[in-house]
Amino acid sequence: MTHLDGRRSYDAPVVPAPPVPDPGKPGVLTLSPTGRRARLAATAVVLALLLGGTVWGNDSEFPFGPFRMYSTRADPDRPVVSTRVVGVTADGDQVRLSGGEVGLRRAEFEGQLPRLVDEPELLGLLAQSYAVHHPGAEPLVAVRVVQRRHALDDGRRTGEVTESVLIDHTVAATHQEGTP
Repeated sequence: MTHLDGRRSYDAPVVPAPPVPDPGKPGVLTLSPTGRRARLAATAVVLALLLGGTVWGNDSEFPFGPFRMYSTRADPDRPVVSTRVVGVTADGDQVRLSGGEVGLRRAEFEGQLPRLVDEPELLGLLAQSYAVHHPGAEPLVAVRVVQRRHALDDGRRTGEVTESVLIDHTVAATHQEGTP
């Protein structure tokens, strides 16, 4: 590049590097050989955990394991599963309990799904929460976890939708009253 006065950019004077601080001066700290080894060892451990987690880890080991939602690709022919929770009244009417109706968001609920399959009586707590948040509503006699599967073919919807009840829990009479 040529400046307006005719000088070229490489004609500029070279600025010398700043002097290296003397370790003997106050305010400048240097690591001892033991300190360097400790930092290198800590760095090696963190890198080993990251590498091991990347190869063998899963979501529960995050941040040392990969967050599979972002690190993998879903099979384009695998169905899309949508989970919802419904309460059933004595008349057979279904009341939506997912989507924050009982203070629990969908992602939080889906994260607890394996636990709910093992302990379906925990769904009674959702009925209690519903009774507290909707005091004038008809009491629930059952809580169901329903999964809807949308079939895909090469990543596109086929129109085929199937529903299945994953958990069907009868609510005890004490759960219908709610708790203050």
